[in-house]
This record gives sequence, C-alpha cells and structure tokens, in this order.
Amino acid sequence: MPDERVPTEKDLVPPAEAPLVPPSPPAIEQFAMAGEAAAGTITGIPGRTRVERIRTVVVYTLLFGIALVYFVPCLWTLSTSLKTLPETAYFKLLPEHPTLDAYKDAFTTFDFSRYAANSAGLALTVAALNVFLCSLGGYAFARLKFPGREVLFFVVLATLMVPDQLRLVPVYRIYSDHGLLDHYHGYVLIKLAAAAQLFLMRQYFLTIPKDLEEAAKLDGAGYFKTFWKVMLPLAGPAIAAVAILEFEGTWNDFFWPLVIFRSPSHYTLPVGIFSFVSEHRTLWPQLTAGSVIAIAPVAAIYIFFQRYFVAGVASAGVKG
Repeated sequence: MPDERVPTEKDLVPPAEAPLVPPSPPAIEQFAMAGEAAAGTITGIPGRTRVERIRTVVVYTLLFGIALVYFVPCLWTLSTSLKTLPETAYFKLLPEHPTLDAYKDAFTTFDFSRYAANSAGLALTVAALNVFLCSLGGYAFARLKFPGREVLFFVVLATLMVPDQLRLVPVYRIYSDHGLLDHYHGYVLIKLAAAAQLFLMRQYFLTIPKDLEEAAKLDGAGYFKTFWKVMLPLAGPAIAAVAILEFEGTWNDFFWPLVIFRSPSHYTLPVGIFSFVSEHRTLWPQLTAGSVIAIAPVAAIYIFFQRYFVAGVASAGVKG
C-alpha cells in the first residue's frame, strides 16, 4: 500500500543549497586562454584573398604601363638633345655618339640664357601678383558682404569661358594705341589676376572657421589686418597651389609673348624654342635641348612643392 504519511514541518523546509566551490587556478587559466583565442579570432585582420592579390597586381601593371607611355616621350627628348643632327634622321632611342653641342649652341648661338632670364622674371612677377591679388579678392568674395557680391563673382567666373584667341584683336588694338607692345609690363597686365586662381582662393577661405575672424575683430583688427595677419598665414597650401600654377602657366606661355614681344631680347623660352624651326629645316638637337632646359625648372618646383600643391587644391574643393 502507498505510504500515506502526513508530511511534517521538517519535510516542507527546502534542502540547503550546496556550497559554491571556487574553480581551481588551472581552470581559470584555461578559461582565460580560451577567451583570448576567441577574441583574437574575432578581431584579427584577415589576410588578402587570392582575388584581391590578383587585382592588385593587375592594377599596378596597368599603372606602370601608363607611366611608361608618358615617360617614353621625355626619354626620347632627352636622347635627341644628345645626338648630332644627322643622327636624328634615324629611329634610334640611344645616341651613338653622345654630345652636348646642342646645349652649347642653345646658350651661345641662340642666347638661351636671355630667354630663360626673361621667362623667370615674368613668371615670378606674375606668380607674386596673382598670389596677392587673388588671395585678396578671394577673401573679399568669401567673407565680406556687399551688394552684388554673388553677381560679380559669377561675372568673374564667366571670364573663364572667354578664350585668349577671342581677346587677341581688342587687346592688340589697345596695346598698339597706348604703346604697350614689346614691353614687359604689357604682358604682366594681361596676366595680372586669373579668375581660376581667385576661385581657388575663395573656396579655401570658406574652409577656415569664422571664429578666428571674430576673435580678431574683438582685438580691434580691421578687414585688411584680419586678412593679412590671420587669414593669409592659414592659406599656405592654397598660396602654394596658386604660385605653382601661375609660375608654370607663365613659364610655358607661348601665345601672348609671341603677340606682344617683337625684339629677340624680349623673347621668352617658348618663343626662343620656336626659333629653331625654320622654313627649310628644323634643328632637332637644339630644339629638344631647349625643351629640356625649359622643362627642368618647372619639374623641380613641382617635385619639391607637390604636397602643398595637392593639399591646396584638395582643401579648396571642400566648403567648410
């Protein structure tokens, strides 16, 4: 028969819980090692897959091929400048009898040192004026509020759509009537301020916080002092970009020097290089030697100031 015993008060009390026994040190170490292994598995950086490695090799191969295509003309120009005139009639990359006679002729027979001095003087002058005027105009368009500011700014940008060839006749008539032909300052007036550089400086000034201007105003600084003491020192990358672009553009300019300058003593390097080409023959060694001389300064400037140029152009494209 089943036990029909009535439960007592002792039976209704729950049994005491078993005491917690701390794990042994070896168990703790094993648990910690397992946790570290799991964390390392989750947060570790996976290696590149085979597809990614193949893609990287293909991309670098294409980039190397494109760079080689652009480098071959430069190598051919340098090689031709070391050849004699009869050797230029044959398709050979390396000269059989290297000589520096072409460079000697460029500096003696054709007065290339004078052309280089003219180009350097005009390029430095135009670059300095553009840095000052474009930064001043860019600050005005970016920070100052005056009637018609937006309309005037778009008018300035509209000048970018007017090519130099379209301005040739009116500029030539004005210069001819006022005696500005065959003068250095006549060329400088044309390149006095570029709309593209003004736009670049305006965009860069828009990225600078306004708190700095407000602090300068509290100190009693006016607009020009704020621009000169506060804003301009902060625009170093944009200034470097403007200077490089204008120096390179003036150094390589061929159109306006050919129109304005008449006497050989005022020729710049591009116009001087053109003198190697005549109706009956072309002096290829001297022409390529002059090209190497003209390319070298611009390439050196760009290599040394490349990071400032890239920083200025990149930051000017972002409005703060």
